[in-house]
Amino acid sequence: MSDSVLYAYAVVRAADGVGAAAGALAGVAGGPVRLTAGSRDPAVLLAVGDVPAADFREEALRRRLEELEWLETVARAHHSVVEALAAVTTVLPLRLATVYVDEAGARAALDEGARAFAERLSLLAGHREWGVKVYADPSAAPPPPAPAADGLSPGRSYLRQRREQRSGREEVYRDARTAAGRVEEAALRYAAGRARHRVQQGTLAGAAGENVLNDAFLVADDRTEGFRADVAGAARGLTGVRVEVTGPWAPYSFAVPAEGTGDAEDAQDTQGTGDTQGTQGTQDDAEGAQGTQGAGGAGSARGPDGARDAADARGPEGARDAADARGPEGGSAP
Repeated sequence: MSDSVLYAYAVVRAADGVGAAAGALAGVAGGPVRLTAGSRDPAVLLAVGDVPAADFREEALRRRLEELEWLETVARAHHSVVEALAAVTTVLPLRLATVYVDEAGARAALDEGARAFAERLSLLAGHREWGVKVYADPSAAPPPPAPAADGLSPGRSYLRQRREQRSGREEVYRDARTAAGRVEEAALRYAAGRARHRVQQGTLAGAAGENVLNDAFLVADDRTEGFRADVAGAARGLTGVRVEVTGPWAPYSFAVPAEGTGDAEDAQDTQGTGDTQGTQGTQDDAEGAQGTQGAGGAGSARGPDGARDAADARGPEGARDAADARGPEGGSAP
C-alpha cells in the first residue's frame, strides 16, 4: 500500500502560465502541486499533490477533521493553492480534503466530468466571487433620554426606559433589514449569481454585532467597481448597521450549479447559481459528472473567512466550512 494519496485542489482551465504557477506552489502538507490531464479534454486539468496516506485515508481523515488546528492548516493551504491558480486562469475549487487513491482515479473522475467541467469553466471565466455580510449592532442604538421629572413612580419610570431601549434595538434590526434589501438591489444590477450562506454566530462572526446576512455574489471583473461601491454604501444613513465586503475570491460558491437550477446566467434573481445552502457545497448537481469520488464538493471550499471558519473552506473564509467540507464526502477518501 502506498504511503501517499492524491489530494485534489481544483479543476482548472488550461492557460498560458498555469503550469508554471502550479509548480511554484507548496500545497497541503508542504507538498508540491502539479497539473494532471484526462484523455477527453486537454483544456480541463486537475490541480493535485501527494499527501501522506496516514493523514488522508478515510478513517484517519475522519479523526483529523475533529482537530481544528490541523483542519485550519489544511484549509489555509488548500485556499492558498486555489487562489494562486485563480490569479492565472478560471478554476472550479474542490471540496476540502478531496482525495484519490492514485492518479488513475483522479484522471477517471476528470474524464467522467469533462464536459460539465468545461461548460462551467466557460461560464465562470472573467468572474470572481465577492462575499457580503451585514451586521446589526444593537449596542449602537442611541441611549434613551434621561428620565424627566414627569411625576412617574420609580418603577414606572424604569419600565418606560426599558421600552425605549427595546425600541432602539428594534430600530437597529429594521435598519439591518433595509441594508440587506439594498444589497440585494445592488446584486440585481451587477451580479451574475448569488449564493446564500448560513449567518455566522459566536466567534465565527469575527466582528462586533450580529451577522444577519452572509451571501456570496458572482461578479464579472468589469463590473466589480460599481458593485463594491453600491454594496458598501448599503448601510449609509442607518443606525448600528455595518456592511462588510470581502474578495475577490475564486468562485467557491459557484463551482457547480445549485440543485434544480440552470446556469449562472440565470442567477440574478438568486436562483440561478444561487441558494447554495451554506458552504456545504450543494454539489449534488455535479455529482453525476464529478463522480462520487471527490470531484464533487467544489462549493464547500467556499473560503475566505479562514477557517470559517477553518473550516469554512470558502476560500479565505477559510475553508468555508472546512468542516462543512467534511472530507470524505467530497472525495473518496481511500
